[in-house]
Amino acid sequence: MGLTELPVALLAGFVSFLAPCVLPLVPGYLSAVSAVEADRLGERGSARRVVLASIPFVLGFTAVFVALGVGAQLVGAGLFRDQFLLERVAGFVLVVFGLAFMGLLPWPERLVGAGLVQGARSRGSRLALGGAFAVCAAPCIGPVLAAILVLAGSSDTAAQGALLLAVYSLGVAIPFVLAGALFTRTMGAFRWIRSHYVAIQLVSGAIMVALGLLLFFGRFYVLRVYLNRFLERFGLEPVF
Repeated sequence: MGLTELPVALLAGFVSFLAPCVLPLVPGYLSAVSAVEADRLGERGSARRVVLASIPFVLGFTAVFVALGVGAQLVGAGLFRDQFLLERVAGFVLVVFGLAFMGLLPWPERLVGAGLVQGARSRGSRLALGGAFAVCAAPCIGPVLAAILVLAGSSDTAAQGALLLAVYSLGVAIPFVLAGALFTRTMGAFRWIRSHYVAIQLVSGAIMVALGLLLFFGRFYVLRVYLNRFLERFGLEPVF
């Protein structure tokens, strides 16, 4: 795995946050983790409380996603000793998930694990609530999450798979924390983005398909070449 995959994982996390089954629930989760009523989230003085309370929540879903990344790498390494074959399989699966995310292939989008959320809230554990959020959101954000797991599965080491999913989690966490810090402003922006989600869905799916094709045909290095050229244009050293 090179650094090329990291911005892809970050973008995938942001797209997952904007999913129709995640974004509308953000005020409820912010309220649950901070004990601030949803209609008071935009009030003065609540931002610091919400942001600080969001930290264990973010750590909770990050732990789940990172564990999935490590598991994906271990499974991929165990099933496919041939790295070239692994990349071809990963590329094919990535294309399928990209088409599913674009709505061109069927994909089940049913939330599960509501009992986990209720259990975490009853125990007052923000860390557990974050983990429950990851489990509940997984079926809906499945194509995007699965695509990142495919990339993690084709990584050379478990540490690389963990890093990829940690960056994915960061892509989910950044807008979540921003929503808590600047609730009124960000919700207006998120509503605009949600109204254009079909376009975002198509573009994101097309990116997944393109990445899958590059992997399948052994041309993933092309991204690294262009990234290095981009860095050299700004006088920076190539990363690989």
